[in-house]
Amino acid sequence: MEQNFTFACQRCKQPLKIEESLADLDADSVDILLASPEESITSRYTDHRLGIKKSSKQDIFNDYEDDELPASNLRSVSSSKNPSGLSRSPNGNISNKESFLAPSESYVMLSRSQVASHHNDHSLPERNSLDGKAEERRKADWSNRLKIANRLFDFMSSRSDIEHPMCHECTDMLLDSLKKHLADASKERDCYIDFHKKVNVSVISDTEKENLQKEIQEARIWLQNQDIEHERDALKKEMAALEDEANELDKLEESYWQEFNDFHIQLQTFLNERDSINLKFVHDSNQLEKLQKTNVYNDAFCIGLDDQFGTINGFRLGRLPHIQVDWSEINAAWGQTTLLLSTIANKLNFTFQTYRLVPLGSFSKIEKIDDDTSYELYGSGDFSLKTPFLNNRFNNAMVAYLNCLQQLGDYAEQQNRKLKLPYRINKDKIGDVSIRYQFKGEETWTKALRYTLTNIKWILAYAASLASSK
Repeated sequence: MEQNFTFACQRCKQPLKIEESLADLDADSVDILLASPEESITSRYTDHRLGIKKSSKQDIFNDYEDDELPASNLRSVSSSKNPSGLSRSPNGNISNKESFLAPSESYVMLSRSQVASHHNDHSLPERNSLDGKAEERRKADWSNRLKIANRLFDFMSSRSDIEHPMCHECTDMLLDSLKKHLADASKERDCYIDFHKKVNVSVISDTEKENLQKEIQEARIWLQNQDIEHERDALKKEMAALEDEANELDKLEESYWQEFNDFHIQLQTFLNERDSINLKFVHDSNQLEKLQKTNVYNDAFCIGLDDQFGTINGFRLGRLPHIQVDWSEINAAWGQTTLLLSTIANKLNFTFQTYRLVPLGSFSKIEKIDDDTSYELYGSGDFSLKTPFLNNRFNNAMVAYLNCLQQLGDYAEQQNRKLKLPYRINKDKIGDVSIRYQFKGEETWTKALRYTLTNIKWILAYAASLASSK
């Protein structure tokens, strides 16, 4: 019966026609083909155990080899088209006993009874043709047979790296390739065998082995010595470089300390100068502070009291009946008093009216501005009733001085409203006491002079306060 379906070669993709015997397999034959060789052996072994006679495992394998034959080639109509006489044994090895299947191609072993039964089914076409019902069932089972063939090819492909089915030409090419691989593998195996023989022949004795180990040890020691020599030479070079660097550093350090010492000396000199200047500054500041606090006028013109006498810089001004002060001391006191009043007027930028003070020490005078009349502000022992002219000139000078003192006192009171002189001045009187000299009125004259020095001291204090405030 002619098939109405085809397959394609998995290598050249040419269409193939499958042998009818492969498509006409029944379910049991398919199961046997799909079973692995180990499963077939196990089944045979189980059947023998169920029989009357218990067979050994070797007998099972002998029966298996005698009763089972290789299955038909699934790609060809006749196995005689296989150009090679190689076949695959049940354990997967290639041998020359039977026809060869494609490398890594899966196959199963069929028993002689199954093969005979299969051939008997195909040798009776007349009987099968007479059986119309069986023919109809076979035609109806084409789809099932197609599935069976696909199942067999899938099973064979899964058991190897080769996709099934294949045509004769592709199978021949594959066989040629495998033969070349086999030849190369055989050559490689022979090389390994020769090498193994050479290795076995060249095995050294224990003595030679010990000598070789000694030589190897000596070579290692020599290499270590060489490395140590190289390392020592490198260390010597490095040490020499470090010594040179150390010498350079020593020179730099010496230069640094020399510069440091010079700088330290300069710094110490500067610090000494700074300390000296600071000491001078502190001393001068203290002196300035003392001078600022010091009243120059009080130090230059010290006004005080000595019993009933008013004094200026230690000179008494006036005379008493029981104390006859020398006229030279009185004249010196009047010279200091005139100088003090002129100094205060200059300090206060004040200009006297009518009179002008002329301080000349013990021979001071007061001049009248309008007519250049001069009055001597000093006395002598020649004062008497017989010389009224001298007495009048001396008295006029004292009255003129009292007038200048009144002008300066009024100016100071105008500048400072809080300042009030203790003794008021009216013409020739101060504090209701006349400043004119009289022979029998020396006590009154001395009191008027004391009042005069007191007012001058007040004006001096005011001028000193102005100087300190500036």
